[in-house]
Amino acid sequence: MKTEIRKMLGSDKLILGSERVLKAVRKGGVAKVVLASNAPESLKAQLEQYQKLGDHFLIEDAGVPNDELGTLCKKPFSIAVLAFLS
Repeated sequence: MKTEIRKMLGSDKLILGSERVLKAVRKGGVAKVVLASNAPESLKAQLEQYQKLGDHFLIEDAGVPNDELGTLCKKPFSIAVLAFLS
C-alpha cells in the first residue's frame, strides 16, 4: 500500500482529504479509497453507504493512523482518507 501511494503522489490521480474524496465519490470515477486506521466512523459510514448505492470502488484500511498517512504523503498535516481515481 505504501509503495502504491508513494508512486501516485506526483500524479493527478490521487485525491487527499475527506471533502474532496466524498465529492469525487459522488461524481464517480474513484477506483479505490484508503482510510487511516483512526478515520472518523462517520466518514467510514458515508463511504460504505455510497458503495452500497452501486458505486464500484474499493475501501481499504491503510493500517496506519492519520498522522503517519500525512507523513507518507509528504504533507505537514494528518490525512484521514485518500482516493485513487480510475
